[in-house]
Amino acid sequence: MFALMQSTRLESLHLSVDPVSGLKAVIAIHNSRLGPALGGCRYLAYPNDESAVEDAIRLAQGMSYKAALAGLAQGGGVAVIVRPAHVENRGALFEAFGRCIDQLDGRYITAIDSGTSVADMDCIAQQTQHVTSTTSAGDPAPHAAMGVFTGIRATAMARLGSDNLEGLRVAIQGLGNVGYALAEQLHAAGAELLVSDIDHGKVQLAMEQLNAHPIANDALLSTPCDILAPCGLGGVLNSHSVTQLRCSAVAGSANNQLTHLDVADQLERRGILYAPDYVINAGGLIYVSLKHRGEELTTITAHLSKISSRLTEVFAHAQAEKRSPARVADELAEKVLYR
Repeated sequence: MFALMQSTRLESLHLSVDPVSGLKAVIAIHNSRLGPALGGCRYLAYPNDESAVEDAIRLAQGMSYKAALAGLAQGGGVAVIVRPAHVENRGALFEAFGRCIDQLDGRYITAIDSGTSVADMDCIAQQTQHVTSTTSAGDPAPHAAMGVFTGIRATAMARLGSDNLEGLRVAIQGLGNVGYALAEQLHAAGAELLVSDIDHGKVQLAMEQLNAHPIANDALLSTPCDILAPCGLGGVLNSHSVTQLRCSAVAGSANNQLTHLDVADQLERRGILYAPDYVINAGGLIYVSLKHRGEELTTITAHLSKISSRLTEVFAHAQAEKRSPARVADELAEKVLYR
């Protein structure tokens, strides 16, 4: 654990339990140099406690880099709540988590993420003010999807020579809140959708509403397409899976898409353009950060539109230096964080 904290330059790690509600939570604060750490709260089952801690640490690092390149006055942090096999009172569990956050005196601000909902954020808000994505603040998912959509257009321009998505085959892995909202925007732009999700109901809905083509979960990565959009959980791109890709570019909303930075080099060698995840998927963080600071929607939308130019800048540096966009993005973020 300490080795991972050191290698990722993690600032602090907080573990909390509440026997009454069944809460087991991890809060990882990666960097607070630019401002209070802000990042999502995951509520997922893990094979063991160590996996939950590692997930929190790696996600927190990504949030720091995301905030840095998005030009936000925020640090990076993430919370992970280990989902118990049975919970009697979900509201009480999230209220207990709210008390944990409040003990940090504003060093960490939480938000919605995989496995959590606006209702969960409302429960947290009963115990602390350091929370976003509540009913009053709004769901960041549509804004996250908007950012990814503009990023896909920038990626298409860089790799295919045009940002016109009409007729482009886009394979979407994961139809959660962000993935489905992205699918809607791509459909409106005329893209041909290939979709997969462990929830067949979501796939069926996409087939009916968006004329999407269903693809088996274990076949999507090897399906021929123009752009692969990972929109589920992370770690989908590893040294083995990238050898099976049949796409021109990878651009999606999932966090921590690469299991290791060397995988980005593999993509580069194969001629597959990779849109660094924390650059293209910054829309959700931008929304919750600026909303929490009281900014108007027009200001937030203007900030979201800058995702495209940031990606274009990263791609230009990568092409000039003949390196992976992932390595270029890391260096640009670290210049902001550690200058």
